[in-house]
Amino acid sequence: MSQATLILIKPDGLKKSLTGNILTRLSETKLEIVAAKMKRVSKELAQEHYKHLKDKPFFPELIKYILGELHDRRKVMALVYWGKDAITKCRELAGSTNPEEADSTSIRGSYGRITTSGVYENVVHVSSDAAEAEREIKLWFEPEEIIVDLYPSKEIAVKEQKKKVWA
Repeated sequence: MSQATLILIKPDGLKKSLTGNILTRLSETKLEIVAAKMKRVSKELAQEHYKHLKDKPFFPELIKYILGELHDRRKVMALVYWGKDAITKCRELAGSTNPEEADSTSIRGSYGRITTSGVYENVVHVSSDAAEAEREIKLWFEPEEIIVDLYPSKEIAVKEQKKKVWA
């Protein structure tokens, strides 16, 4: 069954120049990239993305981490991978969330670490299941930014919308 998953290359992955390595590893899945962008992460986006963890004691550090405050890289690379069993394939390749428990051949096992303060620097995020993938993809991308119609959408008229254009 074709499905989509959100992949984030987190600030530590960008700081360590691992983007190429991670994308090469993800290419092993034979999935299609249907959306990709660099994104500055707002505090609101970070909190909404990780809202299921808001009651955890590590939540404030997690927010600082995804905002790039811990690595002086205030951006992430967001991608949508699409194809047969996308979530399972990408999660297996990413490895366990805890880099020390991740298989050494996985992305997190190869490139992740736990800091002395206990922050999991696991370089990538992969959606956990289909419902989370849909929620996360809709949070990070607009329908027109994805080259396939993943989910139902509609056109609306937007009045007095400001848009930045080239001068």
